Amino acid sequence: MLNFSLAPRIARLLSATALLLSLGACSLQPRLSDEERLAAWLPADVLLLGEQHDAVAHQRVQQGLVATLAGRGQLAALALEMADSGTSTAGLPSDASPEQVRASLKWDDTAWPWVAYGPVVMSAQRAGVPVLGANLPRGDMRASMADSQLDLRLPAPAFKAQQQLIRQGHCDLLPEGQITPMTRIQIARDRRMADTLAKAVQPGKVVVLISGSVHADKLLGVPQHLPAGLQVKSVRLLAGGKSLPGEAFDSVWATEATPDKDYCAGLREQFRKPATAKS
Repeated sequence: MLNFSLAPRIARLLSATALLLSLGACSLQPRLSDEERLAAWLPADVLLLGEQHDAVAHQRVQQGLVATLAGRGQLAALALEMADSGTSTAGLPSDASPEQVRASLKWDDTAWPWVAYGPVVMSAQRAGVPVLGANLPRGDMRASMADSQLDLRLPAPAFKAQQQLIRQGHCDLLPEGQITPMTRIQIARDRRMADTLAKAVQPGKVVVLISGSVHADKLLGVPQHLPAGLQVKSVRLLAGGKSLPGEAFDSVWATEATPDKDYCAGLREQFRKPATAKS
């Protein structure tokens, strides 16, 4: 049975691990201002910013874009993978303290360091723009694991691709019997984020979602579950100067590489602990 204590770590690992799609080398993109980049992406009802969670440069990029949109009065809402759906700062004044904001979002600093995401959250809050939790709460995960209807929510090739990402994102440590249930959780999370975004859309403004890159993938993630009539732009923030296939994202924003890291080491240790305890 799945150890739910691993869920936050697994979620971060899945998005931080490089997508197992064909990658082609390219140079870092020219330096453009936030205004220039937004001019290429807008108009849009929804703007997805898919990050690598441990890339500090990505959080800086997000903060700059959100601040620019808020300053122009074009930001309808900021939605986050980093907080559960149902949480919101909508009832808080624009000068609410960071502590009040964190309480309203039921922020889990062990899973998502506030030092990384606080600046972008507070940029929206200071502008009087609601910040919305968009992720599937842990309490809903078990039901999602058993929901076979979720298997039909993606085209068959995309569902298989998600299954492969689950295998590789968990470092090939999960028993095969857990692959489909975990894939269902991923799809349920994308559907919950899509529902949050759709409800926050306002004419003439843009709802921004900050999430891991897999959630922002147009072929696999949140865009698959958004209403067809919405204008959606998906941007891949990518550390290390590589580019993804064009159909997966509308744009790729390359940033400097992050230090080499064995993402599987911690997960291997977690999977070893139960066996060690029994010996």
